[in-house]
Amino acid sequence: MTSPMFTLGELAERLGATLRGAADRSISGLASLEEAGPQQLSFLANPKYRKFLSETRAGALLLTPDDAESYGGDALILADPYLAYARLSHLFDPKPKASPGIHPTAVIAGDAVVDDRASIGAYSVIESGVRIEAGVVVGAHCFIGARSRIGADGWLAPRVTLYHDVRIGKRVVIQSGAVIGGEGFGFAKEKGVWIKIAQNGGVLIGDDVEIGANTTIDRGALADTRIGNGVKLDNQIMIAHNVQIGDHTAMAGCCGISGSTQIGQRCMIAGGVGMVGHIEVCDDVFVTGMTMVTRSISQPGAYSSGTAMQPAAEWKKSVARIRQLDDLARRLQQMEKRLATVTSGGDGSSEA
Repeated sequence: MTSPMFTLGELAERLGATLRGAADRSISGLASLEEAGPQQLSFLANPKYRKFLSETRAGALLLTPDDAESYGGDALILADPYLAYARLSHLFDPKPKASPGIHPTAVIAGDAVVDDRASIGAYSVIESGVRIEAGVVVGAHCFIGARSRIGADGWLAPRVTLYHDVRIGKRVVIQSGAVIGGEGFGFAKEKGVWIKIAQNGGVLIGDDVEIGANTTIDRGALADTRIGNGVKLDNQIMIAHNVQIGDHTAMAGCCGISGSTQIGQRCMIAGGVGMVGHIEVCDDVFVTGMTMVTRSISQPGAYSSGTAMQPAAEWKKSVARIRQLDDLARRLQQMEKRLATVTSGGDGSSEA
């Protein structure tokens, strides 16, 4: 595959960056500071990598004005090098481009509507009442259940499963192994026996959403499970039935969100976070990794639980002290009562 080629001047114009150096320098790709070669562009976003500035062989760098002062080579200078890198990364993306059309092995219901500009991969199954809009790519071995809809320019990697009545907005990316619209974990107990509750809702996903590999989003029991516009979900996340996630919230891998929880807009949920059901998390909340959220959060800000890593011997001592806290609290209460008795003269009145 031939790599795309751009001049440094062209990239500066795309980014609105200040160019320092040769505008006609050819750039054929992106790489890290340590690995970049003379025709590659790199960037500095994390200060701990500043030490590599003097060693890099990169043809040019994306730098802030402050970092550019300590670097003598060609550079594109702007406020946010990492954001610039994100934008340029699409120019050099080697992902194969699908051509419009339906593979002869695909199985498509007679009343399904597939736009002529969509691409349907090998052995995919598309059931009755499905609507797939222009520019959608459905990878090999995908399953699209009855009455589901996929908005324009969506991309489904191979082996994505959409159950029935899943509605997806525009430009949505879903990675392999994701299952959208599976039945939620709903049961009622009768005399010690679990009775299944039919999950009669669907899943509604907004525009510009990304869903990672092997992530699952269950359908609602009555109303739809809802994922807002611009939401980014990492790999291996569990979203239970009737959860609602607000616009532009991002969630890292291995999180588990229990049923009917509502998460606001622009939240950042770090890896391994768990949330109990039927709680509300307001807008602009940051939850650090491995936190267990057991109650609603009504104020924006950062929240944590659990303990950070430490040497095993120290951790064992800490756990031993935690087990003693209840006893220490009772002893402290007893001491406070005794002190109150002494200071009051034993008859409830304060001494002069």
